Amino acid sequence: MAGASVAHPGWGSWSPDVSLWLLVITGAMYMLGSARTVTPASRARSQRLRDVAFWAALATLAIGLDSPIDAFSEQLFWVHMVQHVLLMLVAAPLLVLAAPWLRLWRALPLGLRRSVARGLAGGRWAAPLRAAARWLGAPLPALAFFTVVLLGWHVPALFDATLRSGAVHALEHLMFVFAAVLLFKQVIDSPPLHARLGDAQRVLYMTAAMTVSWVLAVWLAIAPDPLYSHYAQLASRPSGISALGDQQLAAGVMWVPGSVPFLLVILVYVHRWLTPATPNKSTAPRLAAGPWEG
Repeated sequence: MAGASVAHPGWGSWSPDVSLWLLVITGAMYMLGSARTVTPASRARSQRLRDVAFWAALATLAIGLDSPIDAFSEQLFWVHMVQHVLLMLVAAPLLVLAAPWLRLWRALPLGLRRSVARGLAGGRWAAPLRAAARWLGAPLPALAFFTVVLLGWHVPALFDATLRSGAVHALEHLMFVFAAVLLFKQVIDSPPLHARLGDAQRVLYMTAAMTVSWVLAVWLAIAPDPLYSHYAQLASRPSGISALGDQQLAAGVMWVPGSVPFLLVILVYVHRWLTPATPNKSTAPRLAAGPWEG
């Protein structure tokens, strides 16, 4: 893939593939599960907001995986970084906000749900899965996993491998979304999953995660030579940018737009941390429920 071809994709270069069909199936399951779920009137508004977040997450995934962004990502590293930001730092937190887990689960046949639930809850075969879920569900392991996934896949040998193999590239994207969901689940309630950190802890947690992305950005920005052979060996690039300039622009994408989701969460919890709650009947239930519970 890193040959001397000078053909460049256009903005009409949509590439619908298996990922788009998976997104369509996921959307259909969400609609079916929603039809099988009774939403109390008191939570109707918050559920509408969660619905918007879910469809926005699917749209973001479709744009990141099937739009011209995917085609351009093979010739421009900075576009590839935009793709990673969309998957990890836009789609993943939107999924956590949407909390679609129960609706997707209810889309499955009742008999299958009961069988799978019994196996996962008490089956000996599922004991390693339960242990892994408990471990990865904790804040520090989730942050460590996010760090390893983000930095590890940007090691030149692994990154170049994703550009040679569609299967490896798909695995990278899957791990990006999974790791980011685990991370944001620690700071955003996503019923039936609930964040256990206090407001001050969430601020520090997101600051630590943002620092990880900054480490990647700084490493890309200060490298004296192109790090990835795929981009270094291209005969030409759209707009005529150099390989090193392309890499430095990718660092800027990770540093600036990539920091925005972290900063938004940090600002929300700094505000909550510094704003004393008013313990009276009119406000206490709403504060307890949070911004998504109407």
